[in-house]
Amino acid sequence: MAEAESELSNTVRILVATDCHLGYMEKDEIRRHDSFKAFEEICSIAEQKRVDFLLLAGDLFHENKPSRSTLVKAIEILRRHCLNDNPVPFQVVSDQTLNFQNSFGHVNYEDPHFNVGLPVFTIHGNHDDPAGVDNLSAVDILSACNLVNYFGKTVLGGSGVGQITLHPILIKKGSTAVALYGLGNIRDERLNRMFQTPHAVQWIRPESQEGCQVSDWFNILVLHQNRVKTNPKNAINEHFLPRFLDFIVWGHEHECLVDPQEVPGMGFHISQPGSSVATSLIDGESKPKHVLLLEIKGNQYRPTKIPLMSVRPFEYTEVILKDEADIDPNDQNSILEHLDKVVVKLIEKSRKKAVNRDELKLPLIRIKVDYSGFMTINPQRFGQKYVGKVANPQDILIFSKATRKAKGEGKIDDSERLRPEELNQQNIEALVAENNLKMEILPVNDLDIALHNFVNKDDKNAFYVCVQSNINETRNKIAKDSNTMNFDEEDLIVKVGECLEERVKQRSTQSKEPTQFTYADQSMEDFQGRSTSGIGPAVSFSDDDDTMQISTSKPSTRGRKGSSGASQNPTRGRGRGRGRGSSTMKQTTLDGAFRSSQRSASVAAATALQSAADDGDNLDSASSDSLENESNLPGRKRAAPRGRGRGSTQSSKRGRKSDNSTIHRMLMNNDDDDDDDDDDARKRLNKPRVTKNYGALRR
Repeated sequence: MAEAESELSNTVRILVATDCHLGYMEKDEIRRHDSFKAFEEICSIAEQKRVDFLLLAGDLFHENKPSRSTLVKAIEILRRHCLNDNPVPFQVVSDQTLNFQNSFGHVNYEDPHFNVGLPVFTIHGNHDDPAGVDNLSAVDILSACNLVNYFGKTVLGGSGVGQITLHPILIKKGSTAVALYGLGNIRDERLNRMFQTPHAVQWIRPESQEGCQVSDWFNILVLHQNRVKTNPKNAINEHFLPRFLDFIVWGHEHECLVDPQEVPGMGFHISQPGSSVATSLIDGESKPKHVLLLEIKGNQYRPTKIPLMSVRPFEYTEVILKDEADIDPNDQNSILEHLDKVVVKLIEKSRKKAVNRDELKLPLIRIKVDYSGFMTINPQRFGQKYVGKVANPQDILIFSKATRKAKGEGKIDDSERLRPEELNQQNIEALVAENNLKMEILPVNDLDIALHNFVNKDDKNAFYVCVQSNINETRNKIAKDSNTMNFDEEDLIVKVGECLEERVKQRSTQSKEPTQFTYADQSMEDFQGRSTSGIGPAVSFSDDDDTMQISTSKPSTRGRKGSSGASQNPTRGRGRGRGRGSSTMKQTTLDGAFRSSQRSASVAAATALQSAADDGDNLDSASSDSLENESNLPGRKRAAPRGRGRGSTQSSKRGRKSDNSTIHRMLMNNDDDDDDDDDDARKRLNKPRVTKNYGALRR
């Protein structure tokens, strides 16, 4: 018993994990909690095994600026498992101000104001790397909360490729001494050049002390870089590393190769724990996920791999259609039947592997189909029948053609896909200038609001929710048309364009009041009805120059006969009611709140006066039914009908503050309503023609 206690007091126990990617797929209703459940299990294993500390090798977060929800969940998990009264049995004997780049400069469990029972040591990866003026990372937030010990953060100094110095964290427990080196992610090409430049990377060795020589230290390196790459400049070769290292924890590679592998001629072993959540549906990610329990005593170590049970099951297979005897190349149904059988087998296979039947999760299924000589099928349509049966019904199938590469090269290609692709950093302004890009899908006003929320409120979902809501609203409007089944492609393009123009006109009528997008789930329907824009090619949406000419035109130019495209063009919403919307749109998505917000006291007076008018047509145009079928709101001036000249000088005061009475403005509205009703009837008889250039004005 005494020997066991003595051995435990001289053994450093470390739980090693990497690439937790907290917040991955947080917008997916099925998979949004997967990363947090896996991280919670990792922390629970660390508690159960009574390890001395938890070691993470980067990419704790999936995004450089994680959402508030992700940050809160990560802090909650760390607080539950790391803050307790358990004693910390090891000491940090190095200069901690060199190890931890924060204002406190010491390991978190030494802070007298916190009871840290499970220290966490982590570096940053390529997903959560430092950025900005102050060179801060999301991990710095956790470090400032005293929940993690953030090390391996380097500042590239010097000229040329730069220079870094690696100071180890010196840990002592009984007779065992561990030197922990950390190297946060640096761009692979630059670090590759640094390793090949003399004195660019300097390794600081522990000094010899009485009773502890340099050779007595067990040296561990934690890094987060590409390991295998076809282009050697885009990866770090194991032979670049110094030979005095004993053990290397390699992050960034998602394939689980947790068993330590010796590098020939170098004298150290490499362990690649892999990610704890599948972020790429490929063969390498389908292997069982593990973490590593590393026990160190003196210069000896003992690895123990521990499987993660909370990971969502993932089954992967490859199908070569030309090798299947029951498939007819000319019969698409035979292909569908064969792939259905494969999916059913994979689902059943995942169920048999499940240990806990009570918590059976929907599996991830991926089939790589070699369709050489065959026709493809729509993966989204194929996956619709598996909604509720698999976790990824939209991308079960991935099609590819056979290449001439050898099998060995094919394996390298698969491992390549385990890493995030290199971003093509192209200047946006240069891209717009080069291609003369124009706004043909989303109105400028909506994008301005989304951009404001994205930048000022740090709302990561601003553009995503805006676009998704626009798509849903456009679909709903098209589905309400009774002749949807008779639409050809050109009719559909016209309809989508009309939906876009209608929403643009709505923005111009609301320009006096600041619009705020609401992204909460419970207010999605409101969002779709009020502040969304259409998606799809805009048939008669003009460019910005033409739009500005219309919005700033003088009264003398409004009497001219305008083109059909110009009569439908919206303005930018200048806040003074100058917008001229299309007179041929139908308002079908007004809700009660929107209608009430648009009515003013003058509108109510005008409606009351219209009810006493003798003209039946005017009475109709002011009724509530007309609100549902006309594109303009009561009390707001309408745009000129397409192809009609308007010589009235009264229209030059449209939307501007004037001395006219409410009755005068109401009479002007009635004249506009009659013209627009005639134009609506004319549009039903004459379907608009589609031009080849959907973004150009129709003449």
